[in-house]
Amino acid sequence: MTEFFTTTYFGIFLLTLGQVLLIVVPLLVALAFLLWGDRKIWAAIQLRRGPNVVGTFGLLQSFADFIKYAVKEIVYPAGADKAVYLLAPMVSLIMALIAWAVIPFNDGWVVSDLNIAILYVFAVSSLEVYGVIMGGWASNSKYPFLGSLRSAGQMISYEVSIGLIIIGIIISTGSMNFGDIVMAQDGKYGMFSWYWVIHFPMLFLFLISAMAETNRPPFDLPEAESELVAGYQVEYSSTPFLLYMIGEYVAIVLMCALVSLLFFGGWLSPVNFLPDGILWFLLKICMVFFVFAVVKAIAPRYRYDQLMRIGWKVFLPMSLGWVILVAFFAKFELFGGVYARWAIGG
Repeated sequence: MTEFFTTTYFGIFLLTLGQVLLIVVPLLVALAFLLWGDRKIWAAIQLRRGPNVVGTFGLLQSFADFIKYAVKEIVYPAGADKAVYLLAPMVSLIMALIAWAVIPFNDGWVVSDLNIAILYVFAVSSLEVYGVIMGGWASNSKYPFLGSLRSAGQMISYEVSIGLIIIGIIISTGSMNFGDIVMAQDGKYGMFSWYWVIHFPMLFLFLISAMAETNRPPFDLPEAESELVAGYQVEYSSTPFLLYMIGEYVAIVLMCALVSLLFFGGWLSPVNFLPDGILWFLLKICMVFFVFAVVKAIAPRYRYDQLMRIGWKVFLPMSLGWVILVAFFAKFELFGGVYARWAIGG
């Protein structure tokens, strides 16, 4: 039976399909409860109850919303390009989902263990903006089009700082494989090692850039209701709108997973007397998502010119300077050089 799944094309296809479903199905189910948690956190900060009627503690509210979107009629704007109009949310969702193919949940628990996993995630996440641009253009309306242009500028701007921060991590570990990066964080006293010390300042830049990259408040300028009605989504309803929303939340959870892998040791235990495992990885994702939810509730929305100024005049110089500093550490084997030698088997 094992040979069937490893030597035949059909067996390999079935094995890969099973692995994909094992990630996608729990992820989509978890999104329903994360969305519930997002709304409850937001409500608690504003002294409201949040979802509390549908199901115990309102846990089934997200599923009720899903049914509502699924049974509604799809309304096409006059003059819209129907093919592109329907394809756009699918592109946004698919690009967010396929990035999970290289995300390890535990040591060896990954669909595709690529040596260039970081480049893969960075390339796929960069393509998500096309779904937004296609939706804004195909809607045949000025407000969605303006929202899509804002999103393109915003996502490209903050991808630069995210990329530079990731370059510093690659330099210090000598690898672009997530498994190697996680193991480079395994210190004498758990996940807290010199790696965590030298990269900790970039954690805050990465978190803020991730919020801007995923159009998360207070950086949700492409869909600012006070300026653009609802941005690129304004002409969407029913299932296409649901696909956009799911794609956005999948991208947010992906960023939470990247923060966990790159800065908090992924599946590594925080202390050495507790075993490592997938539970730690999931807890760290929830912890980062909690931060996203709190920031959404307490931070006021930025103006678009302020958003661009922070990205290009603050984050870009800081992340570039940090790359130079980490390269200096690696060159003279102060901190990064140790991990670089470990990663290449030196």
